[in-house]
Amino acid sequence: MTSSPALATAAELMLNRAAGERVAFPTGTPIFRQGADVRSIYAICRGVVDVEERDQQRMRYGAGDLFSYQDILLPNAVHTNSAVAATPVELVRVERLNFLNLVHLHPTLVIQLLAQQHRRLREQRANGSCWF
Repeated sequence: MTSSPALATAAELMLNRAAGERVAFPTGTPIFRQGADVRSIYAICRGVVDVEERDQQRMRYGAGDLFSYQDILLPNAVHTNSAVAATPVELVRVERLNFLNLVHLHPTLVIQLLAQQHRRLREQRANGSCWF
């Protein structure tokens, strides 16, 4: 019986397929602001990013997480929140079209995004910040 290869993380897929570029931000630096045009999706290689919504609710993302994928799905969309480097961060930034092509070539990326979203919803329900 042969073992199947481990699934690549989203950041690894984005880098290995030359779909994205590495970018770094020092602590406190805005990555994008609410209302700005959506051009990219981000995967965190190292560090922590705070994504803040207009109601001051904050979601914290760490290594291996993707963020801004909710906004990238619609063409001509704007960011519904702001993202700030909570620590020094290294990210992979992928332009919208490259991301959509990557999803086409690697549908397992969608499974990773769904799992991440499910984990986030469970966290919100557990701490009482999400109501249905």
